[in-house]
Amino acid sequence: MLITVVADYGLGDLAFAEVRQRFAHLLPHAQVDAVPVPPFDTVSAGFCLAQLAFGDGPADRIVYANVAPREDLDDARDDNEGEPLAAAQLDSGVLVVGVASGFSLSFLAAEGVPVRAVKVADAGSQFRSRDVFPAAVAALARGEDLLGEELDLPAPPAGAVVYTDGYGNLKTSYSSAPAPVGTAVQVKIGDVAAEAVVSDGVFAVPAGTMSFAPGSSGWGGKAFYELLLRGGDAAGVFGRPRSGTPIALQSGGWGMRW
Repeated sequence: MLITVVADYGLGDLAFAEVRQRFAHLLPHAQVDAVPVPPFDTVSAGFCLAQLAFGDGPADRIVYANVAPREDLDDARDDNEGEPLAAAQLDSGVLVVGVASGFSLSFLAAEGVPVRAVKVADAGSQFRSRDVFPAAVAALARGEDLLGEELDLPAPPAGAVVYTDGYGNLKTSYSSAPAPVGTAVQVKIGDVAAEAVVSDGVFAVPAGTMSFAPGSSGWGGKAFYELLLRGGDAAGVFGRPRSGTPIALQSGGWGMRW
């Protein structure tokens, strides 16, 4: 069994090691991998979760996501209470379990996958993803019925940055071209604008040129577009925008918007 933990603990953080140990105790035959995302970044977490859940792999795998900024309530919280745990079983057999925070489960739900509350405490520890939730994940993996009502989740952000990879490529929620291939467009993310060329491949532009093209991520027959600066760092050009930041695309000057 493969368990992939998507969380905002930080690369190499002690928290990842502790969660791995907890799963090794509860599911000793499982291999546990870790995928870090930026602090409190539920957009990146949701995108990674969906990419891993819908991608190829063993049918008995588990994708476990924990990014819990506890932003659903501004008042003081008792006993470290936070957003609840939720889960979904895909037709492929993949089990997805994650904290229902922000957009963490939105990309999954947008594909018509029912996401249900898990009947487990949502309080009791600052570190619920180690102390509380892994036991529920293990119980679900054993086939125990812990699922409650279906949750109503927000739609994933449209026309936005959804993930930045290690090369500085900006993965977006665009799944179709905004203009014909070969068109130069102005891209504005936050306060920064730069030119990109719409292409049918991220490397189908000369060195030093930024492309806006179908990238390596996607599911259900669609590929999500990426901004890639060939030989450079697209994220750096745009000031390393946070996932969820809207992307404005215009052609023919800033008076025309796609």
